Amino acid sequence: MLQEPTEFEDSMSSESRLFGAIEAGGTKFVCAIGDESGTIHEELRFPTADPASTLAQACAFLKDRGGDPLRAIGAACFGPVILDRRSPHYGFIGKTPKIGWNNVDIAGLLSREFSCPIGFDTDVNAAALAEQGWGAGRDIDNLVYLTVGTGIGGGVIVGGLPVHGLMHPEIGHVYPRRHPLDVNFAGICPFHGDCLEGLASGPAIVARAGSDLAHLDPAHVQWELQADYLGQLCAQLVLTVSPQRIIIGGGVMSQDRLFPLVRQRMQHWLAGYVDRPEILGADRYLVPPALGAQSGVLGALKLAVSAARGA
Repeated sequence: MLQEPTEFEDSMSSESRLFGAIEAGGTKFVCAIGDESGTIHEELRFPTADPASTLAQACAFLKDRGGDPLRAIGAACFGPVILDRRSPHYGFIGKTPKIGWNNVDIAGLLSREFSCPIGFDTDVNAAALAEQGWGAGRDIDNLVYLTVGTGIGGGVIVGGLPVHGLMHPEIGHVYPRRHPLDVNFAGICPFHGDCLEGLASGPAIVARAGSDLAHLDPAHVQWELQADYLGQLCAQLVLTVSPQRIIIGGGVMSQDRLFPLVRQRMQHWLAGYVDRPEILGADRYLVPPALGAQSGVLGALKLAVSAARGA
């Protein structure tokens, strides 16, 4: 049975159906051209350098494609960022540890370079939107997406929408209880020292253990520390945000054996207080992203589609 076109689809009948997407990460940028179905048509990845050259390369990719102009552009950016549209600094990066990127106006630059709507949010909020729309959260409305890699971040979706407020969730900077075998490690976060990111990010693992997880023996204490810190985080999210699912991606989580360890520690810290069947079957509750490494750029594509809709 044929469906009537939506107002959004009808409005695009004489316009481009292609959108631009920028995943602005602290170590790499991913730029793409895609459509509203989540299909990527073109993609470019390159290392994050200084703001001027990096953003120029991103803009050049989106411009040098020929054909119709893009319908809208979405930018999913490492944070912290300013999401309050009433602020004169809306669309700016805030106090980031990434050298040279403080107070960079991402959304404003894109608005000046392109005559189309611009969607803007954190990289993790965007990835959460992509997983909720096309990935591991397609059957639910409330979830948390975590990334554990160079840093630790989290995006929260409630009722199908990303959580904004005073700023946005900064899940990587909460303070876990220190593991008894880890009392002498100061942590590496330049702002907080031993917050979660300072203790359990990829660089923190290397600083403590001298290697990343992939090259450490399964009996190395770092596996126990990592599982415990992430298990604490997931338990705290269950008790505070009450998501229907927690999705964890990022380079550190590419080690598959880490997932069952984190699930065990989440159960330990919950101590039987939450007896929902979803939690008891934690292998279906705490899961990897279905979109893999594409969650971020597909999230940026989601932001672009929403911006074109005026959302």
